[in-house]
Amino acid sequence: MMLDRRAAIRLALAALPAAWLAVSPAIAQDFQKLTPFLVDLPGWTGAKADGMAMQMPGASMITATRSYKRSGASLDAQIISGAAAQGALGMIQSGMKVETADMRMSTSPVDGFTVLRTFQTKDNSGTVIVALGTNAIFNLTFKGISEDEAFGLAKRFDWKAIQAALPK
Repeated sequence: MMLDRRAAIRLALAALPAAWLAVSPAIAQDFQKLTPFLVDLPGWTGAKADGMAMQMPGASMITATRSYKRSGASLDAQIISGAAAQGALGMIQSGMKVETADMRMSTSPVDGFTVLRTFQTKDNSGTVIVALGTNAIFNLTFKGISEDEAFGLAKRFDWKAIQAALPK
């Protein structure tokens, strides 16, 4: 009896990759629709945009990511839709504002979007997170540049166009 159960489990586990492959081409196109929004930034070297999409019963997630480098500084831009965006949206919706000698965090409206900005003074690093809807964000993490420069770079991404391209 135990062997039959183990064999059934092995068979089910062996079938998972095949089931994933059967679904993934259509889902993969979802993140590929978002990568064109991860634009080139003047003065920065951008890696090839990449992403992933995953769908499970009751939950789906799409991410598109691109990394950028410039003499000792780095940026990562991400578009995140689905369950993975929920935690960040909770922080944004709380309207949190904190300021210490070492860090700042504030939420404010910008161009019709709610934006959370964080900054750590010790290494000039932080995040700009833009709420794009009830289950999607644009996220820019940075290191080695000022908070104002990072915010200016975040605004070079077309938040309205990204929002319009997200799955409904």
